[in-house]
Amino acid sequence: MSTPSLGPAVDDTPRPVPARIPIEGHYTRLEPLTAAHAAELWQAAQGAESTWTYMNIGPFPSEAAFSKHIATLASQHDPVAWAIRSKANGRALGWLTLRDIQPANAAIELGNMWFSPALQRSPVGTEAMFLLLRLAASLGYRRIVWKTDALNAASRRAAERLGFTFDGILRNHMIVKGRSRDSAMFSMTEAEAPRSLAILEAWLAPENFDAAGVQKRSLSAISSEAKEKQLADA
Repeated sequence: MSTPSLGPAVDDTPRPVPARIPIEGHYTRLEPLTAAHAAELWQAAQGAESTWTYMNIGPFPSEAAFSKHIATLASQHDPVAWAIRSKANGRALGWLTLRDIQPANAAIELGNMWFSPALQRSPVGTEAMFLLLRLAASLGYRRIVWKTDALNAASRRAAERLGFTFDGILRNHMIVKGRSRDSAMFSMTEAEAPRSLAILEAWLAPENFDAAGVQKRSLSAISSEAKEKQLADA
């Protein structure tokens, strides 16, 4: 009888659950989300109805309904949520979470994110995601997941921009606001994380931005240079 094939042996020690602590970046301060953030976040959400299109919540009919959601999200242990505060203007402009935390499988998801327009494609927003990716990697998680509506082209581009690899489509995965949703699945493994984090760190470095805050090298250019170096060293 032939011996069945098995996956490689791995360290199966359960990974730590991320702590609800502040995290500092160059441009960003991640603060454990609390009900006290609701008023600032409500202001950031004004006139930003399109930001809720692919989320399973919002837009909210009132500040009271919004505040109740923030209080509920802040009270949970999975997801673990942080408010995103810009150091430049001192305002809380969005939130993001680490969720579907599986310590035994060493798997975790970067998700349940809401970014106001001021955060989208900005160093503050990118650094917020980088800080949680770095946290998950430092805790020893082997798989970091990014899950999005398959029709959300901007989110899919963001996943690739951050260094995630496309895994496939989960068909008829969810019903969101009365509509069928297919989910596009992306992941970053422990083998891929160091390279992706190094690229993001190089782009986020203060010396990569001029006095007006304009990037000197794009993230795609830094990524291409890293890929060329990797091929040359192989």
